[in-house]
Amino acid sequence: MIEIYTDGSCLTNPGNGGWAAIINKDGKIKKISGSEKNTTNNRMELLAPINALREMSVSSEITIYTDSQYVKLGITEWINKWIINNWQTSKKEDVKNKDLWVELYNLNKSLNVKWNWIKAHAGNPMNEEVDLMAKKASNLD
Repeated sequence: MIEIYTDGSCLTNPGNGGWAAIINKDGKIKKISGSEKNTTNNRMELLAPINALREMSVSSEITIYTDSQYVKLGITEWINKWIINNWQTSKKEDVKNKDLWVELYNLNKSLNVKWNWIKAHAGNPMNEEVDLMAKKASNLD
C-alpha cells in the first residue's frame, strides 16, 4: 500500500507557486516538490498528485490525501461531467486547467487510486509537513 500526501501553494494568486508530495511506500518515505512562476494555487494543487502519480507503478494500491476539495471533487465527481460536456462547466464555461485535469484523469484511470480529502491545518503530521514543503517551494527568488 502506498500513501501520498499532496499540497499546493501560491502565496499571491496568481504568482509564484509550489507543489509538494510525500510518498510513503511501505514505510519508505520519498519527498518531492517543485515550483512555477506566474501560476495559480489550483494549478499547484493539481501538479502535486500528478507528479506523485507519475512515479507509481500500475500494480500499486495508492491512497492520496489532499486538503483541496477542488482536486478531490474534481477527479472523483466533476471530471466525468466535464468530459461528457466537452470540457464545459455547468455554467457552459471552459474548464480551467484542462491540461492538468486531462493528465490527472489519465494517470488516475491507469492506476488503482483512492482519493481522500483531509482537513487542512488540523494537526495531521504528514499534511502539515507537505503544506510547509509546498510553501517553501513557492518562495522563488
